Amino acid sequence: MIARRRVGTALLIAALAAVIGGSGPLSTGVEAATWPQTPKVDPPPLPVDPITPQESLDGLGISGYPDRLSVQPGESVKIMVSTRSPTFRATMVRVVHGDADPRGPGVKEQVIESDVNKEYPGRYQTLPVGSYVTVPDDDDLRPDGSFTITAWIAPTTVPGSRLNPVAYRRTPVGTGAVQGIVTKWSEEEKAGYGMFVDRDGGLGLRLADRAGRVQTVSTGVKLKPWAPALRGVEPGGAVRPQHVNSSGWYFAAVSYDAGTGRVGLYQYPLTGLPDDSQAVVTRTIEARGLKNATAPLLIAAYQGGQNRPAGFYNGKIDAPRVFDRALDEREILALRRGGPATRAVAAFDFSQKMDTDQVVDTSRNHLRGRAVNLPVRAVTGHNWRADEQDFKQAPEQYGAMYFHDDDLGDAAWEPGFTWRVPADARSGVYAAKLEADGRVYHATFVVRPKRDRPTSKVAMLVPTFSYLAYGMTGYFVSGMSQYSQHSDGSGVVYSSHLRPLTNLRPYTSGPKGEGRPWQFEADTHITDWLESTGRTVDYITDHDLHREGRKLLDDYKVVITGSHPEYTSEPMLDALQGWLDDGGRLMYLGGNGFYWVTPLDRTGTYTELRRHDGTEAWQSAPGEYYHSTTGEFGGLWRFRGRPPQQLVGVGFTAQGFGSRVGTGLYSRPLDRSPESHDPKAAWVFDGVKATGPIGDFDSLQSRGGPMGEEIDRADYALGTADNTIVLGSGTGFGDEYLFVKEENNTANLMEGGTVNWLVRGDVALTRYPNGGAVFSAGSISWAGSLFYNNYDNDIATITGNVLKAFSADKPLPGTG
Repeated sequence: MIARRRVGTALLIAALAAVIGGSGPLSTGVEAATWPQTPKVDPPPLPVDPITPQESLDGLGISGYPDRLSVQPGESVKIMVSTRSPTFRATMVRVVHGDADPRGPGVKEQVIESDVNKEYPGRYQTLPVGSYVTVPDDDDLRPDGSFTITAWIAPTTVPGSRLNPVAYRRTPVGTGAVQGIVTKWSEEEKAGYGMFVDRDGGLGLRLADRAGRVQTVSTGVKLKPWAPALRGVEPGGAVRPQHVNSSGWYFAAVSYDAGTGRVGLYQYPLTGLPDDSQAVVTRTIEARGLKNATAPLLIAAYQGGQNRPAGFYNGKIDAPRVFDRALDEREILALRRGGPATRAVAAFDFSQKMDTDQVVDTSRNHLRGRAVNLPVRAVTGHNWRADEQDFKQAPEQYGAMYFHDDDLGDAAWEPGFTWRVPADARSGVYAAKLEADGRVYHATFVVRPKRDRPTSKVAMLVPTFSYLAYGMTGYFVSGMSQYSQHSDGSGVVYSSHLRPLTNLRPYTSGPKGEGRPWQFEADTHITDWLESTGRTVDYITDHDLHREGRKLLDDYKVVITGSHPEYTSEPMLDALQGWLDDGGRLMYLGGNGFYWVTPLDRTGTYTELRRHDGTEAWQSAPGEYYHSTTGEFGGLWRFRGRPPQQLVGVGFTAQGFGSRVGTGLYSRPLDRSPESHDPKAAWVFDGVKATGPIGDFDSLQSRGGPMGEEIDRADYALGTADNTIVLGSGTGFGDEYLFVKEENNTANLMEGGTVNWLVRGDVALTRYPNGGAVFSAGSISWAGSLFYNNYDNDIATITGNVLKAFSADKPLPGTG
């Protein structure tokens, strides 16, 4: 899903493959002129990510992040910084243009005078990856000796098994790593007890007796890994394997009788069918009593050295329970059948408070747990019957939590310094420019105007939800974006801003701009056009709009989007719709916008995605289409009855990132429509050449014209308003431009641009009641065409005509 046109000092997000992406360019290292290729009988090997997120950050030399994405004048923002250098320098800058492409204006930033602009001592900080549940140490979790632990488990990376290999790690699954399931074990103290997935891939028990001797017992029978994702095609054409274990769930139990030294391990597959992974092991060990640990109880990990969690578990865990006695086999089998956890000292129910990080203990002790680093909640449990898709209707069937060894909710770095935004700071995109040993990194954020004090009638809506969806920490496949995949192959559901976002900064596409700009860099093509042409604009963010809703928009006559506002929440859509109905005017200067249902958690820290049935990077598992944060149905807005055409007149129709065969062109110019000559629309083209293709020049985004990469079309059946005027279209795309997956009801040969008339990009004008209106560019490449000839070109003229008419305090030309 990513084209590594350059690696350099940062990952180029600009290249997300169309084969699995809801958006993003595709690069296979082979130009389209060589297509079609003869298919191979065997799929190519799975790609291996050459670097981890931590290694990627280390390679940058310095990295950092702000503690918030939007800040007002007078407020403070903390800047977290990591570098191995003994010192680093910080300079606050206002970023006007972030794309270093020499064909354009280059990186443009304005230094903000501040007493924080100076050298600081360097500090190396790492990413504390891995999700788990922590429960504080408690006397009730320190049994006198005997104990039993039970849980339902569905492991995904079982040591010794290659049925479900880790596709994107240099270290394969087969290198056995112990994974904690439910543990009160401290590696530092060499004390405690716990249930593990052992090195041999079987269920394991570990304890330390009163003499401090460590005892380990394993079933010696490998668990079968559960498939975490639906079968699909990976970048480069590799096929994700599907293993033979269709259920994946096991009832697991370990017990220890301190009086007799008898241990029992129970490993029961859920299937009920003959299964060679079932195992029951009973043994007497030379241990009496138990040496308890002061460590917390951890679920999906154990306490490692330096009192840090280690041994992170991949997979689901459901109904973990701890008893302060040794249950006999009859009692264990009763629990397996669904019996009550009578006299448990801890019985955790993950189906409660799923929209928080709280973990509820239903035992008499009411021990409080906390989920760390965003394990996925609202996922199907061992008892899901497939008769209910909404976890709110059957919460008892959603008692599982899905853990990953590479989850991250908060990097939790110490701040390098704090900047108080001057009270008179001009709204815009800002960054802490961090420099160490000749390396540069921008920790980027937005300074919005003070609440209820706009400084312009025009606002740029910075698509921070989309920045989080694409936001990577390191390299693409394992980069923690919502296009990435976890080490077990499952898709990344949550994306937090409390980490370095290595593509939310200038120079992402290379120090010489040799890569393809995407998201943030592409959006600065718009910001530089606005500022270089003398337009005063306020900058607000998706996060601001989600929190404040319609009230925020009422301050503005015109709102301008970024080049790819793909991810949108319900409060955002409601606010935009109501504002337009009451006379607001929107300039949608991108493509594939308003596409995915994207809620924000209650703390405002992370967004959530449940992808399904769209043009996408991965697919959520059956029964897991509802968001844990809000409980709402996920997927595409069109399947919630709100296709983008209803809002802005056009919606996603095709994507492509190679060149047209034999041309070397990636995008297409705009051909004006006959309807555009109507007085209601002709004003859009004032000053533009009267004949021939419009925008037939190279842009900073994509060669060939303003219509390309991801394109939208008008469609009256999908909600395009009757009064919408298609001003022009980009057509003539090659077969590297493919029709969107969600509109293909069956596999066919009519998907490419040479045969499917729906593979086109429409530029449209829609009028709303009360003077409201929407201009839609219908293309990601549009913004990259603004700069050509120093902003003196037809695309810039059209965009300027619209902004001038939209911001005027009078009806649009041709009205009435």
